Amino acid sequence: MISYYRNWPYLQVPIYGQPYVYPMSPGYVCPFYDNMATDYLNSLYEEDNGELEDGDMMRQRPQDVNRIMALINQQFNNYYTELQRYRIQRVVTRNIFRNVVTYVLRNENKYTGNIEQRTNAIFNAYQRDNAPTLAILRGFGVPSDRINQIIRAIIRFTLENIGEQPISGWSQWEDLGGVLTSGPAVASWQANRLDVFGRGQNNALWHKWWDGSRWSDWEDLGGVLTSAPAAVSWGPNRIDVFGRGQNNALWHKWWNGSSWSQWEDLGGVLTSDPAVASWQANRLDVFGRGQNNALWHKWWDGSRWSDWEDLGGVLTSAPAAVSWGPNRIDVFGRGQNNSLWHKWWNGSSWSQWEDLGGGAISSAPAAASTAPNRLEVFARGGNNQLLFRTWDGTRWSGWQSLGGELTSQPAAVSWGGNRLDVFAKGQNNHLWHIWRP
Repeated sequence: MISYYRNWPYLQVPIYGQPYVYPMSPGYVCPFYDNMATDYLNSLYEEDNGELEDGDMMRQRPQDVNRIMALINQQFNNYYTELQRYRIQRVVTRNIFRNVVTYVLRNENKYTGNIEQRTNAIFNAYQRDNAPTLAILRGFGVPSDRINQIIRAIIRFTLENIGEQPISGWSQWEDLGGVLTSGPAVASWQANRLDVFGRGQNNALWHKWWDGSRWSDWEDLGGVLTSAPAAVSWGPNRIDVFGRGQNNALWHKWWNGSSWSQWEDLGGVLTSDPAVASWQANRLDVFGRGQNNALWHKWWDGSRWSDWEDLGGVLTSAPAAVSWGPNRIDVFGRGQNNSLWHKWWNGSSWSQWEDLGGGAISSAPAAASTAPNRLEVFARGGNNQLLFRTWDGTRWSGWQSLGGELTSQPAAVSWGGNRLDVFAKGQNNHLWHIWRP
């Protein structure tokens, strides 16, 4: 029997029935230990498969483990790659993750509190009950704090996805043509009206709209953009569009109901695409990542533009912004750990940033709202599919997949009721569209 990680940097392993101390250093794994670790974790997998339907405490069926594992394999591919650098075979990592998922499903109803409190409680219990599994990772040279972060992320992801079912009620993807060189933006100024924007091959702003019965052709609105655009409507027949210009400043163009304005330079130094939201008529709140990778904010109050303000955070993507009611703004971005982060304005002050977890995303997010205190967030996943998650007023769902092959961040809008329209650039650089009626 392996004496797991008792005398680092020495590992005791049996050789012909005799204990032997094998000198090791971080990052080095002897083949014998590698095989023993694999055999041990294979036995965990077999034991878990045999125990899944035993006992009243295990209310999840084996397919629940398989469903969550399929999501983990998509969303945490970066963990598999990271652990392979420590010479941990993918099958070993997969069996560790399956062991964690099974443990959470078997024990999650023992703990109460919010998602963070339950994650911490289950993580502490897992450490106590699965010391050999954690010792295997340390034996491969993975730092303890990184092991804790990975295991905690898998526990939280599992809790977020308990009871989640595959999404139904969405259309198939449709190809709307064009040749985009950026992600799209979308706005809606009345029911069954959509205005979509993107950067074209000439770096100008291009526009296509749905009038309730048919899609228009693409039109060139000029300008020279160095980012994807952002768009919003604050009233009937009104659209405001923003983009980063050649000088890295924020530029603005608007439709007043009868004609398009010229472009105007609003200053600043952006290192990402902008995002925009509106919570009342003639109000605009614009966001972008600054030179310090923090979130920056500028707003139009109906008569003048504010100066830029620094809202902190460390973003690795462009932000997304949406409003679900008067004087309310929710902003999202990808953090340094590649998960979704959230910050909101409640009418009097900004919240702190919160990590919504759920696994890695590979693009900037997009956000829409179908009702007060309801949020729908989209992002591209690790295998380029569209991911979707929801705030229902009390809790966040986990990520679920809507398929597709995205080559940009998505854009999303709701024009009424439970309706959602999402757009992205596809592999052919065309605009692609999926919607929920």
